[in-house]
Amino acid sequence: MTETRPSGASQPDSKQPVFSMTGFARIAGRVSETLGFSLSLKSVNHRFLDLHMRLPNGSEGVEMNLRRILKEKLRRGHVEVTLSIERSQKAEAGYDHALVAAYVEAFRAAAAEHRLTADPDLNAVFRLPGVLMAESRSSEEELKALEESVLLETDSLIAALQTMRVQEGSALAGELCAGMQRLRALVDEATTLREQVQLAYFDRLNQRMKTMLDGGFDQERILQEAALIAERSDVEEEVTRLRTHIDHFVGLLDQGGEVGKKLDFLLQEMNREANTLLSKTSGVAGNGTRITEAGLGMKSEIEKAREQVQNLE
Repeated sequence: MTETRPSGASQPDSKQPVFSMTGFARIAGRVSETLGFSLSLKSVNHRFLDLHMRLPNGSEGVEMNLRRILKEKLRRGHVEVTLSIERSQKAEAGYDHALVAAYVEAFRAAAAEHRLTADPDLNAVFRLPGVLMAESRSSEEELKALEESVLLETDSLIAALQTMRVQEGSALAGELCAGMQRLRALVDEATTLREQVQLAYFDRLNQRMKTMLDGGFDQERILQEAALIAERSDVEEEVTRLRTHIDHFVGLLDQGGEVGKKLDFLLQEMNREANTLLSKTSGVAGNGTRITEAGLGMKSEIEKAREQVQNLE
């Protein structure tokens, strides 16, 4: 049987799903009346695929095959693989016949050597190490059957893990798209305010220079330089790049698949543009303050998205 927490619906075939790196799945089964097992996979975020095996001694063959299969199916994440073996006690107590016979023979040989008349005490013999089989010990055939049973169920176990990772990824993708909508609204606000800020900045420089120069210098030349300064404070390039990055970001989410690293890179670029926008509008009064507030809002949305993207495959 397979357990997942929680189960999720399959994604449409029209696009690849977005995978979260968070997931859990467990499978349990029995090989024989006395031998059972449980195998679980727990996945969290990681820069690469990091497999951490917790298997009983003697499971080297299972471990090698599990590593190979998981590397084929998964791309990123810290994955803990735990295999537990359950051995049931036999209904009838057993003992090692050859070992008991050896102990009895040794007892009688020692008695004869020392000319003693005594019989071996079975209670004492059964307390000797290795005589009683209190637990059933797996035969080579059972261990082979255990490995086969575990590997037979591995694909369905990974599918259960992926179901949860897809569900988590779908929820994250929805949150990221909502964040991009809020970011786009802030960029649109900065665009609306841009021309007003540029004109206000130019007029302010114009008035200040008229007052300072009072007609004593080439006013046209000074106004040209003032216009150049105002142009350098323009944020048109930044908002244009931000729009392009947002469109690319949403397009990658729609495309699906292994997009985590690409989205993280885009968010770094968005953060760089937001920082430039803030540096250009710093100290500009009026609507410039409103653009600064919008820029700070952009950085906040970008930072939230970066935290969420860290968990995408």
